[in-house]
Amino acid sequence: MFKTQKDFTYLMPAHFGGGKFDPEAKLTQKSTALLIRYETDQKLLENYIPEGFELSAPEIQVAFNKFTEINWMQGGHYNLIDVSAPVRFNGKNEQLDGNYSLVVWENNTAPILGGREQTGIPKIFADIEDLHVLKPHYATTASYAGNTFLNMNFEATGELTGDEFEQAKAQSSSLNTIGWRYIPKIGAPGAELSQFILYPQGMEMETAQIGNARLKWTEMTPMQNPVQFHIINSLAALPIKRIINALFSEGSATLRAFGARILK
Repeated sequence: MFKTQKDFTYLMPAHFGGGKFDPEAKLTQKSTALLIRYETDQKLLENYIPEGFELSAPEIQVAFNKFTEINWMQGGHYNLIDVSAPVRFNGKNEQLDGNYSLVVWENNTAPILGGREQTGIPKIFADIEDLHVLKPHYATTASYAGNTFLNMNFEATGELTGDEFEQAKAQSSSLNTIGWRYIPKIGAPGAELSQFILYPQGMEMETAQIGNARLKWTEMTPMQNPVQFHIINSLAALPIKRIINALFSEGSATLRAFGARILK
C-alpha cells in the first residue's frame, strides 16, 4: 500500500508520488515584467487587508510577468497578473514589511496549484495575453471566458540608468511576498487552516524603462465571470487617483517556494 515518505513533499494526488524536500531549491525563470503602481483610497483598500497587518501606503501594484525558460517546468512558460498592496505584518513574535498578495491570476494550472497549496498565494485562472509590443508602446489584457476585465498600457519614455537603475535593481533583488493560506473546513463554516505565509523571491533586473501608463478594470457580471466577478468588481471600485510609477523590465526571477515560512 502507498505510504508517504518523511523527507518528501507532495501535492494532490499524493498517491502518485512526490519529491524530496530541499529547502535550498530555487525556481528560476526568465522574466519580462510590466509594473504599474497607483494611489487609491486608503479606507476602501483596508477592507481587503486582514487583521494583523497595517497598510504601509494607500497603493496598489499591478504587475504583469511573462516567465520563460522555467527550470521546474522543463523550459516551459506562463503569464501572470499580480495585484498587491504594501503592508507591515505585526505578529506576536515578529514584524515584517512586504507586499500582501490580494490576488494573482495565471494562465497555467501547474503554478496555480503549487502556489496555493505550498505558499498560500491566492492564485486563480485567467487568459492573459502576451505583451503586444510596438515600441515604445506595450499592452496586455486579462480575460475570462472571452470577457476582458483588465487592460494595461505602457508607453516607454526612457531607459532607467545610473543610480536610479541600481536602486531599482537592489529593491527588486529581494522581495517579501506575503500570502494567506486559507483552507475551509469540510461540511462546516470556518477555516481548517489559516496561516500567513512569507514567500521569499527576487528578480535580477538586467534592463528597465520608465514611462507613462494607463490601467483599466472592467466590472463583470456573474454571467460573465461566475466565480471571480466579486474579486474584479472589488478592485474596480477602488479609485485610481494617480499613477505613481510605471516600469518595464527584463531579467530573471528566483522563487524560493521551499524556503517559505509561516509568519508568527
